[in-house]
Amino acid sequence: MTMALSLGRRGLGRVWPNPNVGCVIVRDGRVIGRGWTADGGRPHAETQALRGIDATGAVAYVTLEPCSHHGNTPPCAQALIDANVARVVIACGDPDPRVAGRGVAMLEAAGIEVTTGVLEARARADMAGYLSRVTQERPWVTLKLAASFDGRIATATGESKWITGPDARRAVHAMRARHDAVLVGAGTVRADDPTLTVRDLGITRQPVRIVASSTLDFDAAALVSTQDQAPLWLCHGANAQTGRWTEVGATTIECKSVGRQVHPVDMMEKLGSHGLTRVFCEGGGTLAASLLGAGVVDEIVGFTAGVCLGAEGMPSLGAMGLAALSDAPRFDCVETRQIGADIMHRWARP
Repeated sequence: MTMALSLGRRGLGRVWPNPNVGCVIVRDGRVIGRGWTADGGRPHAETQALRGIDATGAVAYVTLEPCSHHGNTPPCAQALIDANVARVVIACGDPDPRVAGRGVAMLEAAGIEVTTGVLEARARADMAGYLSRVTQERPWVTLKLAASFDGRIATATGESKWITGPDARRAVHAMRARHDAVLVGAGTVRADDPTLTVRDLGITRQPVRIVASSTLDFDAAALVSTQDQAPLWLCHGANAQTGRWTEVGATTIECKSVGRQVHPVDMMEKLGSHGLTRVFCEGGGTLAASLLGAGVVDEIVGFTAGVCLGAEGMPSLGAMGLAALSDAPRFDCVETRQIGADIMHRWARP
């Protein structure tokens, strides 16, 4: 199962709206087949692992309950049955109402021994995005904050390149690649004119680039000019002028507004309905604060540099309107390590 989980992680950021599943076929103590969900979500991992082999009497290790419904492809549970495997070991069940125990039932009805719950916690962590979309109707959200030792993301004049070093920036690109989409606010686009692509890692499938802006009152030369590399989605309010954006090929998604901002919960639900399972938010401070305040941030990844910018520097988070410490969102530290000259720390919502 450890191998199957490793294979499944290859699909992170590449298989939405489907789960990143891994599958290993073993007979007589030898691996005879392996596979993971292909780019775009099909073929599924089980089909990939069974291709070109005789799996009669074998054991299949699968990180998620095999699907039992007919979609664009036949059920994976039926593929395992047709392959005459003797046993299927499953890490975690699939909460999709179209599956939800039916895959296990199909296998058992065919006389196949089924074992469930093997390395389940690890599987749930790997597929947290898919599980979030199915059970909460929104993607898993990672908030990335790169700041000075005193929590600033730029000097008072707006200079921010570069607070963290090249190793940290390369790590961020790898994190982008493991998410379906990269999200920023309009302020970040105005200040940096970013491309938001994954660079220098040999990545062929880029994440969707998303800008949240109630009014769409910004220019995005770099984002528009790189649409041949990655899609551009714009989350906006009801009164935004979308014509010039649709003309250049951007996808516009109307969301509710709260004040002058896109409503964070509604935006995430809309992104979930569009199939996204994992969103990587890179700021700025106003957007980050709104996501935290709305309770839709699942983990925070911080990069802290050994430089101090002082009170006049720009804070990493915008105003959150907190009157009491007990109202502040809290996260548990799950990882800390040095990356180059900087410290990376990852925090998960309890």
